[in-house]
Order: sequence, then structure tokens, then C-alpha cells
Amino acid sequence: MSTIDSLKDRTTPVFSPDDVTVLFVLGGPGAGKGTQCERLVARYGFSHLSAGDLLRAEQNRPDSEFGDLIRHHIRNGLIVPMEVTIALLEAAMRQVLDSSSSKKGKFLIDGFPRKLDQAVKFEEAVVPARFVLFFDCPEDEMERRLLQRGQTSGREDDNAESIRKRFRTFVETSMPVVDYFEKQGRVVKVDARPEPGKVFEATQAELAKRLSDDVVA
Repeated sequence: MSTIDSLKDRTTPVFSPDDVTVLFVLGGPGAGKGTQCERLVARYGFSHLSAGDLLRAEQNRPDSEFGDLIRHHIRNGLIVPMEVTIALLEAAMRQVLDSSSSKKGKFLIDGFPRKLDQAVKFEEAVVPARFVLFFDCPEDEMERRLLQRGQTSGREDDNAESIRKRFRTFVETSMPVVDYFEKQGRVVKVDARPEPGKVFEATQAELAKRLSDDVVA
């Protein structure tokens, strides 16, 4: 049975939330998720897993069975099938945990879940998340940031047409994820409009309220 098939059939999480702390990090394209994750890694020792980075690395891996499929979806602003993304995330988490003497880990999963079914399947098959860290930013500000980034990033999706497709996709598919977790009291919303230092201060204050000292000491 392939990794994807076994993941589809799995109904029990492979990791215990006692050992593995997961925060889903969401926000529209250009909300500053990556910058804040870098600061959280440096300050608290989280492992940062970017779903987008894992997918881009996989599409460029010469012997990847998913490369063409991932390329097609990213180019068209579509969401890659969830089993592929979840399998890549689980493999990356195992790699971190295997290198840890305590077999415990704390993860920021950035840009995931992009759809409600991804959230449900990840929590069912991998591990329940503590909460969603949601960086809230208006579209006009996110577009300004992405167009500026596109001048130097070399990313083929940092152009006005792709950016607007990504905004539509985010509103239609990711905001229901935020609403789902919010109803369970599992969303921490941070205003992402200020400069990164101010956003980080607000993020730290929120994490201190929600997480134990052994996670954010």
C-alpha cells in the first residue's frame, strides 16, 4: 500500500498531542506568515514547516511522482490534493522527531490547512493542532507586499493575475477553516498590518496566554 493510500485509510493520529505541539499558521498571501514564523523559530525553537516550500521542493525533485501534478496546481492557483500535502508534512515532522533525543517536537505549520477537509484529515491522521495562529491583513496591503516581493523573488506566482487568483482561493477555501476553528475557540487572531516587530510582540503576547511555559519559555 502506498503512503497516500495508507493515509487515506488512517483514522487514528500517528502522534500524541502530549508529545507534539502543532500550531497551524494561516493568513492571506503576503500577510507575513513566513517572517513571523522565522522569529518564532529563533525565539522559541519551533520547527517551521511551510506547506508551500515542501510542495515547491517536491515538484523540483527529479524522481518525484507528484512533480507534474504539483506544478500544474501551483501554476493555476489551485490547491494540491490534500493527501500529497499531508504526506509531505508528516514525513518532515518524522524527520525532525527522529533527530530529537526526547522524541518531542513543536511545529509551526505555515500555509496549511488550506481547506476544511485538509484540517479534518490532518487532525484525524497525524495529530490534533493546538490552535490556528491567524495573521489578519487587508487584501490591498497584501497585494502591495507581494508585488514588491515579486520584483526580486523569482517566484512565478508573484504577479498581479496569480496574486488575485490566490486571494480568491484563500477567501473561498481557507476562511471556512478559520471559521471552523474559531467556533471551537481555537483561533488566535493577530493584526498583521503593523511593521513585523510590532506584529511579533502581539504574537508573543497571545502565545503566552495560550501555551504552557515548556513550549514558550
